[in-house]
Amino acid sequence: MTPGDEAITCPFDYSKALDFDPALAGLMDLETLTRFRLPYGDAEAWLVTGFDGVRQVTTDQRFSRAGIIGTDYPRLTPEPIVSPESVNVMDPPHSSRVRHLASQAFTPQRVEAMKDTIVRLADDLLDEMAARGQPADLVRHLSDPFPRQTIFHLLGIPRDDWPRMQAYVHQLLATGPETRETAAKAKAELRSYFGALVEQRRRSPGKDLISALAAAREGDDVFDDQELAVMALTLTLSGQDTVTCQISNIAYLLLSRLELMERLRDRPGSLPEVLEELLRYIPFRKGVGIPRVAREDIEMDGTRIRAGDFVHVSYLTANRDPERFPDPHAIDLDRPSAPFMTFGWGGHRCIAVPLAMAELEAAFGRLLERFPTLRLAVPPEKVRWDTETIRRFPLELPVAW
Repeated sequence: MTPGDEAITCPFDYSKALDFDPALAGLMDLETLTRFRLPYGDAEAWLVTGFDGVRQVTTDQRFSRAGIIGTDYPRLTPEPIVSPESVNVMDPPHSSRVRHLASQAFTPQRVEAMKDTIVRLADDLLDEMAARGQPADLVRHLSDPFPRQTIFHLLGIPRDDWPRMQAYVHQLLATGPETRETAAKAKAELRSYFGALVEQRRRSPGKDLISALAAAREGDDVFDDQELAVMALTLTLSGQDTVTCQISNIAYLLLSRLELMERLRDRPGSLPEVLEELLRYIPFRKGVGIPRVAREDIEMDGTRIRAGDFVHVSYLTANRDPERFPDPHAIDLDRPSAPFMTFGWGGHRCIAVPLAMAELEAAFGRLLERFPTLRLAVPPEKVRWDTETIRRFPLELPVAW
């Protein structure tokens, strides 16, 4: 990094509803890359904010995810979330191999076959909400349990284990400095659990995702047991975390901006397009995720990134790049369809996007059909928001119908 340039400290702890973090907005306006420091890690990093720059970093093999292994890399959580064996910290060709095998469990045909189960799980939860009566908490009755039950069910995790698994996930995503030891223990428990579950599925395959991943092959190439366990852990984290937050966030927007809800009530067939625009718009997490390391000196936007430097990208700012999305801070339900970065980009884009979209369409399709007069039971400003993790989501959504 250039000597003499002072790094900006970025806690990225902004938690006001779904307002865009003003610190990130300010960094977007800078004409050059920014040197910054996060709450944890012993090094500074570069931040890339523009859509084209993020696309370059996420597809250029001179930037390595694997290079962070064994380092105290800059991050938002006391304990690193990812395991060293995770596909999230692999580089090609290893990541390409793992992703190719894993994607066989998420083909359009497989996801289509899952949809009846996904819709049934959503309907069961909505049955419970209707029986409970109004007002009801939509987070408690839908957004929190639905993705969790879906991924646990699809992975074949016994129902009695669901509460314990959910507790581990929450502990792993916490940001407070006092949570490091608890988070490390939670990660170890999850890895041990999935190691045992993989052994069981090898002996007795079923129709679950772990069995499907175990059966995936390319010629003679298959997953070994450790790879399967790590993949199951990755799916458990990403498979419920993102969708849980997004169901709550999308519901909040629909219920607090009546013109969005009216659009869906008038044109229910537009649900997929509405979901895409809301996913682009929502700041679904705080700050940044997993960095990369420059393998060699690289010139970007007039800035020299030195070999060994950490580089973070912001999918949040890329989704708000005015060069890519005109009037990016507005929700435009008629915006022409264009790829966005909520699920990542390049070799580390989420492999389970088809499953995530199937869950979102099931959740809102069934919710709006069964509760056409759904409304917030409190003023929007009374909704409480998470402040303890890297996620952005409402803790409760009291609704009536």
